[in-house]
Amino acid sequence: MGLPLFNVVRSAFCTCLPKYNINPYLGRCAHRCVYCYAVKFPSFRGPTKPRLVLKEKIGEIVARTKVRLPVMLSDCTDPYQPLEEEHKITRECLKVLAKQGFPVLIVTKSDLVTRDIDLFKRTRTVVSMSVTTPREEIASLIEPNAPNPKRRLKALERIADEGVPTVLRIDPIIPTVNSDPEDLETLVSAASEIGVRQITASTMKPVRGFFKRFKEKASRETYRRVVEAYSDGHWIAGYRYLNVEKRASILRRLRSITLKYGLEFATCREGIRGLNTTLCDGTAYCRNLLNRYAIHSKE
Repeated sequence: MGLPLFNVVRSAFCTCLPKYNINPYLGRCAHRCVYCYAVKFPSFRGPTKPRLVLKEKIGEIVARTKVRLPVMLSDCTDPYQPLEEEHKITRECLKVLAKQGFPVLIVTKSDLVTRDIDLFKRTRTVVSMSVTTPREEIASLIEPNAPNPKRRLKALERIADEGVPTVLRIDPIIPTVNSDPEDLETLVSAASEIGVRQITASTMKPVRGFFKRFKEKASRETYRRVVEAYSDGHWIAGYRYLNVEKRASILRRLRSITLKYGLEFATCREGIRGLNTTLCDGTAYCRNLLNRYAIHSKE
């Protein structure tokens, strides 16, 4: 088998174009984000597990992949979580992908990502960094083990300075927790100053069990406000969506802020027309759209 295709869930409004996806780690990501959706899947529960066999086999897997679609690292566990410093599975994957000319999409919350700038520059790469709030006290509640927002923005700036396209993901936006318009503008303003090209945003879509976990972490009042916000929402494809009017209000406001600062804007899995100015995963910066999204390898 070659590289696994990313699972495009159309019923959950996913609009991603075809691409591959690699998770160098299984189990629960060490960042322990309270809103983590990956716990929905059995492979991403329990302790973080390095896929050491992937480090050994990635060359063979890539060699068997004949269509050079972009490769995302990763959709369920952060490719730059703490264990990566020791095991370097992500780095080994990048070496092989860059050598074979595969475009790469990085999605992370870790400033460890700057370690691999040399590899990003060897192939078409886009780095997306998730920063959900400029406030450390909020980040410590919802993303307790991830690097703080300042470290993440500094890492994104360093990558952008090297000429690698960068995206700031404000994802997820949790109503009444990190949805304050002034805080959102603070993030967009910072992104524009450090050379980020695009903002991608998404409202939180809790999976079953989230509210129980959140109750254990948040204050009684914060918990009450979030529960109330989702009280008139809907379950779609296993995710609890905010009422569409609430989602649209938050995202339209953020879109207006983003365009004011001259950045591209996209939403992820929202199903609301007329918001996006580009593709949500940043793939427009590394994908040859004129060739129908793929570069075929030479036989």
